[in-house]
Amino acid sequence: MPAMTVISATAVPDHLRGALTRWLLEVTPTLYIGTISARVRTELWNSLTACITDGSAVLAYPAANEQGFTLYTVGPQRRDPLDFDGLTLIAFRRGNSGQGIAKPI
Repeated sequence: MPAMTVISATAVPDHLRGALTRWLLEVTPTLYIGTISARVRTELWNSLTACITDGSAVLAYPAANEQGFTLYTVGPQRRDPLDFDGLTLIAFRRGNSGQGIAKPI
């Protein structure tokens, strides 16, 4: 069943931006929103995680959990999502050292 999906992707290759705009609306630079199936969402996320070099991306979509959504990140980020007893909390890093971890869907 299609669900609202939000992707924020910075510093990604042009061909990947083109793939995202085939399925989602680019409402502001780097922010993509649309209603797509889980299969399309998974394929887009796999393409993003395979092509990310200097950039970063965040994926959010509805889920049957306490918060009502699931969040994934890839690439270097200052904010890292952490699981805390089933809730996603955001840990903020002071510096921009380290890499974000891609989490599979």
